[in-house]
Amino acid sequence: MNKQYVFGQLELERLDEALTLIRNVFYEYEAPEYSDEGVEEFMRFLTLENYRDMIKQDKIHFWTCENNGKTIGVLGARFDRINLLFVNGHYHRKGIARRLLEMMIEHFNPAEITVNSSPYAVEAYRKLGFIITDTEKTKNGIRFTPMKRIL
Repeated sequence: MNKQYVFGQLELERLDEALTLIRNVFYEYEAPEYSDEGVEEFMRFLTLENYRDMIKQDKIHFWTCENNGKTIGVLGARFDRINLLFVNGHYHRKGIARRLLEMMIEHFNPAEITVNSSPYAVEAYRKLGFIITDTEKTKNGIRFTPMKRIL
């Protein structure tokens, strides 16, 4: 792995940068698979205020990867559930998502991890050891496939 990659827990003052990365990756890779309703629903919750409050209330933890001081990967999770996992497209297939996941596991030590994967990310999650647990669903325009990984 590139020595310029720096992994760690998100510093609250960098939350806006992390959310910007999530928005950009979402629009590039996931939004094309979603209806307008799904895009609006996803964006409705992706606000600085919402996630700042969730972090302060210990309802979500974030880990990041930086390259040359710029956030290029983000994982947000609650104990045994991945809520957000996004990596800048220029850095796909470089082990960043895997390392972020390892950091989540080290922190929480769950028996299993669940995620509702977007259509785009199903294969990436399979490569990370997840299996599909149900058929694809759509809720409020957001398409997802329930998956889990037993540790």
